[in-house]
Amino acid sequence: MKQIQSISYPIYFDSIATHLDQFITDGKYSRFFILTDEHTSKHCLEYITSKVDPDKYDLLEISAGEESKTIDFCIGIWKMLIDFDADRNSLLINLGGGVVTDLGGFAASTYKRGIDFIHIPTTLLSQVDASIGGKTGIDIDNLKNIIGTFTQPKAVFVEHAFLETLPARQIKSGLAEMLKHGLIADAAYWEKLKVSDLELPSSELVYESILIKNKVVMADPTERGLRKILNFGHTIGHALESYSLDNDKRPLTHGEAIAAGMICEAWLSNQKAGLSAEVLQEITDTFLAIYGKYEVSENCHPVLRSIMKKDKKNQGGKINCSLLTKIGETQIDNICTDDELCDSLKYYASLAYEPA
Repeated sequence: MKQIQSISYPIYFDSIATHLDQFITDGKYSRFFILTDEHTSKHCLEYITSKVDPDKYDLLEISAGEESKTIDFCIGIWKMLIDFDADRNSLLINLGGGVVTDLGGFAASTYKRGIDFIHIPTTLLSQVDASIGGKTGIDIDNLKNIIGTFTQPKAVFVEHAFLETLPARQIKSGLAEMLKHGLIADAAYWEKLKVSDLELPSSELVYESILIKNKVVMADPTERGLRKILNFGHTIGHALESYSLDNDKRPLTHGEAIAAGMICEAWLSNQKAGLSAEVLQEITDTFLAIYGKYEVSENCHPVLRSIMKKDKKNQGGKINCSLLTKIGETQIDNICTDDELCDSLKYYASLAYEPA
């Protein structure tokens, strides 16, 4: 059995059957609650409930999708906890993707000034990113994670078997963060991913990705320095994701938006941080081949700039990006002007792409 020690909690791999019930028993919790959405209730819940005492938990369910990551849904969770008489010795188990772990973590960290919670991430994105590192959060007006806390879970249980329940589009969404981990911190991992079968990344690749992220957050839990490298692609990517959520019938997934953002911010890296033209082309070709291209007209630029100006990573009202110097090395705190950001979007828009 593999296990990683994070800041103050263990990350268990493929060990729900042997460790979850014992973890709950050892915690001496008065009651525990399982937060799901309708997808994880259908595909994953029974795997959990078959391994715990059915008389000791209550189920909380939210609607699936980023639209649920709001203060209104958080209030709904708080009210359900109140209705179920949850005390400060209760445990919240967040069973789901990034929306469930972000929202559940925030609700738990603020209910009665904080109750314990654990994450059981069921999507690739939540396994390699959202559940690791102690960030909780909700969106306001489609501004991603603009309200939140740094609060560490008591444990994370990563089960590779859950990935087999996911559609291909959701696998690709999580893959973007795995590719990002290689770009920002581990060139060998980037090369390994590029030649691997990525339709369903192996448990070993997932494990390596979590190792990379965990090493970064262990060194900088509250994002004062090194942890900022994880933001590569996210300044522009989050703006695209928010814009798409407001304007598209089939909004971009997080990974699709971040993939486009990484192409744009790789261009900025070439202009401002010394990334070579050859590597820019490699990154561009890799992400286009996997994710295709999102159509971004210049008419969108003012809206995207407005979203970026409200990004939580900004400094003194100036838009801040983490940029690559080469594959595996990242430079933090790069202030980018409106013109530079628009030019990066123009670069992305100019790319030739023929769907397969």
